[in-house]
Amino acid sequence: MIFQARQGDVLVQQVRKRARRGRAVGERGRLILAYGERTGHAHEVIAAAQDGDGGVAAQMFEESDGARYLFVARACVLTHDEHGPIALAPGAYSVTIQREYEPDGMRPVLD
Repeated sequence: MIFQARQGDVLVQQVRKRARRGRAVGERGRLILAYGERTGHAHEVIAAAQDGDGGVAAQMFEESDGARYLFVARACVLTHDEHGPIALAPGAYSVTIQREYEPDGMRPVLD
């Protein structure tokens, strides 16, 4: 079974082997998967322990079609102020932000 977890409007699903392509996504050293539009709280990936070799614990890339992939090099945790933490083992994950229908078309879910 492939690992998948949802934290509010963010879905992470482990994928088989995936090439790192597209543009790297990150903000001033933080790896934010999504912000809550109403609260401003962040779905953030952080290293589970700081005793690693000091290298990057995780990176995210956005491809030209908007698809996002998270690459975890060492154990990390997906955190959010209003949700429980989710442990992420090393590997590759697709990152999907839930969308909803409204008469004018699809839009991201407001968290």
